[in-house]
Amino acid sequence: MVQLYSICSNGNRVVSGEVNSKLQEEPEVRIRSYDGKKDCTRIGDLERSCVVGPADGASLFTDTLGDPICRIRNSPTYIMLVAELEEELIGVIQGSIKVVAIRNPPWNLAKLGYILGLRVDPTHRRKGVGLTLVHSLEEWFVSNGAEYAYMATEKDNEASTRLFMDRLGYIQFRTPSILVNPVNKCRGLLRISSGIEIKKLGREHALLMYKRCMGSAEFFPEDMDAILENKLSLGTWVAYYKDDPYKDNSTNDDGSRHAPANWAAVSVWNSGELFKLRLGNAPLSYTAYTKISKLMDRFLPCFGVPSIPDFFSPFGFYFIYGIYSEGPMSGMLVRNLCRHVHNMAASSSTSKDCKAVVTEVGDSDKNKVHIPHRKLLSCPEDLWCIKPLKEEGKGKGNLHRLLAAAPEARSLFVDPREV
Repeated sequence: MVQLYSICSNGNRVVSGEVNSKLQEEPEVRIRSYDGKKDCTRIGDLERSCVVGPADGASLFTDTLGDPICRIRNSPTYIMLVAELEEELIGVIQGSIKVVAIRNPPWNLAKLGYILGLRVDPTHRRKGVGLTLVHSLEEWFVSNGAEYAYMATEKDNEASTRLFMDRLGYIQFRTPSILVNPVNKCRGLLRISSGIEIKKLGREHALLMYKRCMGSAEFFPEDMDAILENKLSLGTWVAYYKDDPYKDNSTNDDGSRHAPANWAAVSVWNSGELFKLRLGNAPLSYTAYTKISKLMDRFLPCFGVPSIPDFFSPFGFYFIYGIYSEGPMSGMLVRNLCRHVHNMAASSSTSKDCKAVVTEVGDSDKNKVHIPHRKLLSCPEDLWCIKPLKEEGKGKGNLHRLLAAAPEARSLFVDPREV
């Protein structure tokens, strides 16, 4: 159950039902669960009034295609809460819960709550609405057994960092990089190196591979099978050199698994089927580069200046997850797998508005330098913050053990359901 709260219009927070004559004189904000029939259209209006991103930089507008909970619908357990003021919807927040690998053995699994989609109507900000929404969601996490809550935001989003870090006690955990590579359909398909073979794995083989190779990665989900079986997961591909092939079930004489000296794997999630994005308030440098690069690509293709798609109109994207590689020469394999995903997006007949290939990797991930991306479009430091929810986790060093693990010591798994 989610505890219903009321807050008066000046920001004071009281439990529903409390008798307070002074507060009764003020209009009250009520927090409740999302009602699809009642709230769908109003949440769409709220989303259009809000922007994602820092106030002085480029902003992203989200179109949920008529399904406000599309970003959490594929999670094991989820909820959306709304804030109402005299029948006016003025705020929303979403949350999901899953079990992941988060600490080294013997504390290798934890139940995590993920916070996303916090929106407050611009005319009702700085009145405690966002704070109360987060508190209510945290209580729902606790009632469902979550040990930690975490969230992600841009490092320079001051409003978000003030709320979560300064007022709510969240602590910086990781700073992964969001890498964006535009899909240029006019240029045709990218070349795959002739000495490299790319092969699609069956779901069972992909699951075994991920459990064996990434099972101890931070945030690796216990329900990895559900991700791979989801209709939005387009598949898993491995790349290897033709003179040293990858075989799904091959073993050595001693029974251990045989693998080539160099190989890499990625999986692909079609986020564009869930929601669309649109860029707004872009810096002048981005707008100028977009126009100039398109002109040069059209009239002076010999210069090889890559153009950027029109991100000012709604677009979808493919998300690469589960990036893994082995071997001293595996970097080229990762790069060619990314080219393969680009070609999938460029040639897709069902995802014609797919204009980007996106991934997110740990700040010290060795594969980052091999992933094609545009610096102008990417985010070098996405800020992940975490907070213990139970008293036994606050005073016994559990959070300290979690934060003490060096980022480079373990790889980071980014769940495509939370993008």
